[in-house]
Order: sequence, then C-alpha cells, then structure tokens
Amino acid sequence: MNRLEEKLIESQKEMIEPNLTLKIFEFLREDLGSGDITTDSIIDNEIDAKAKIVCYEKAVISGVEEAVLTFNMLKCSAQGLIKDGDSVEADTEIIKVSGKARSILKAERTALNILGRMSGVATETNKLIKEAKQVNKKIRVAATRKTLPGLRIFDKKAVKAGGGDTHRFQLDDAVLIKDNHLKITGSISTTIKLARKNVSFTKKIEVEVSSAEEALEAVEAGVDIILLDNMVPQEISKIITILREKQLRKGVFLEASGGIKIENIRMYSETGVDAVSLGVITHSAKNIDFGLEIV
Repeated sequence: MNRLEEKLIESQKEMIEPNLTLKIFEFLREDLGSGDITTDSIIDNEIDAKAKIVCYEKAVISGVEEAVLTFNMLKCSAQGLIKDGDSVEADTEIIKVSGKARSILKAERTALNILGRMSGVATETNKLIKEAKQVNKKIRVAATRKTLPGLRIFDKKAVKAGGGDTHRFQLDDAVLIKDNHLKITGSISTTIKLARKNVSFTKKIEVEVSSAEEALEAVEAGVDIILLDNMVPQEISKIITILREKQLRKGVFLEASGGIKIENIRMYSETGVDAVSLGVITHSAKNIDFGLEIV
C-alpha cells in the first residue's frame, strides 16, 4: 500500500468515526437518562473492576469495534479478542474490559445490544450465503435499505462482516428505477435515457422489470442492472433463457428480489442470476446472545 492509499483510508476513517461516535453517544444517552440510579447508589465511584463479554451461541461476530468504542466513551479500557467476520462457537470470550466498575456497568447494555444486533445480521447473512452458494458459487447475497432509521450504518457493516453485499447504502449511490417511477415517467427506454442524460457516468443504472418484454427493452436501452422483482424462479429462468438466445445475457447484471428467504434461496440461485437481495437479512435477523461477566 502506497502513502496516497494510506492517506485516503485515513481520510475515510476521519469521516466515518465521528458519525459512529455520535451514534453511540446517542445510544448511551438514551439508556442512561440522567444517570444509573442503581449503580450510583450502591457502588463506590473508586472501585475498579474487570469484565469479559462472552458470546453464548455459535455465531458470526460483528460489532466489536462499536462495543469497544462504547466502553471507551465511558473511559474504560476495552480490547477485542475476536475480529468482525470471525465465526465462533458458544461460550467464546469476545472482549476484555477494565475500568471503573460504575462505568463498565453503565456501558454494558448498550455494548451488548450493538453486538447482539450486528452479530445477528452477520450470522443470518452468512447462513444465507452458504445456502445460496451450494448451487451457484458466483452468486452475491445482498441486503436492502429495509433497516431501522438510525441503524443502517451498523446493519450494512454487519452484512459485510457476514460476507454479503451491502447494495445501496443510500439513495445517491446508484439509479434504481422501480415500478412507481415508471408509472410516472412512462416507458422503460425513455426513463433510462433520462437517467443517462441527467446522472454522472460514474453511477450504475438499474431498472425493475415485470416481464421478458420489459427485460429486453431495458437491455436494448443500455441498462447496467435488471431487477427481477417478485418473480417466481421459473419466470426468472425463462427470462434468462430468452436473453441468452438473443445473445444479450452477458451484457447485463441480473438481480432477483422479493419473497426470497432461507427456504427458497437455493431455487433463486439455481436460475443463474448474479445476485439476490433480501430484506430479511436486516429486518428479521435474530439477535445473538451475549453477556457481560464481572471477573
């Protein structure tokens, strides 16, 4: 890595970390209110303590950096023993913490909530990827923007830790023309031409289609990505066959979305699409069980 690349990474960190710090500050403020009356009333401010955070079930870990930062913000010393993206067995120690006992206990729930949520998303993502790749080694499993407001930065990072594709983080990442856009603008080809004219060449253009005819129209208009939304696998396979017969398949990236879950992700992967995107990764992932134990 050259010095220019190092400076770029440093500048990116400078942009990201203040936002992350602000988010965690808000989480702590929400939990603490005007203070922890239980801890403050029974534990002397001068007492030091050590603690460990343990993952109580098999999981893919995410949120270590965020949990460490949570403790650091209350002037504790925390050390991550596991990296984001690592798979662990039940009862694995994840983080060591030392500092004032009061501070450790005040940061406890916020840190555990972050770890539980992010590791849940990472674990679910990884599970779906393994299932999809059983039948399609090149498939990408992507998240969507179906995240709780305020949590997207954490959910998307967790998806990446689980091996998934983060898709769009926000609306200015790419042009994604959906059915409601088309109801207003008219034809697919006209809408794609408008996007090409008004958006930078650096941005990809994707359009949602509902039939083989619309898919052909989109390819001929020069679209980069086709979104095959709310289609059964048989419909998708038929469209891919038509594109291949017309020698148009190689020129376009195909994404399937809508109704995809662990029970049917193999069927969608078998169609030969390049990616599947699922809201279930972020809106329905089960939290992973973590606990903090005073040593």
